[in-house]
Amino acid sequence: MGEFVKAASTSEIAPGHSHLVVLKGKEIVLFNIDGEFFALDNLCTHEEGPLAEGEIEGHEVTCPWHGAKFDIRTGDVLCDPATKPWVATTSASPAPTSRSRSSEATVLCR
Repeated sequence: MGEFVKAASTSEIAPGHSHLVVLKGKEIVLFNIDGEFFALDNLCTHEEGPLAEGEIEGHEVTCPWHGAKFDIRTGDVLCDPATKPWVATTSASPAPTSRSRSSEATVLCR
């Protein structure tokens, strides 16, 4: 797997909020859920709605276009109309979730 790269400062993402970044040409949404950071692809798997604009409740995000819900921690579909899990593409090989970590007030992704 690739090297970690700086995606954002932790101060840019308040708990319960998201932050959109572009890494390696892909839009990635960073989430801060109770101080734990997650990185996932910005596009809903149903109709490619912008999940960075979705409502966050606990560990769930709702697509603003058609209401599909996903688990931010795993990318699993929680509610139709989406049927495919949400994935990150921040590395050469797509994975169910991107590996992210925070270090000295920085969110790193690969």
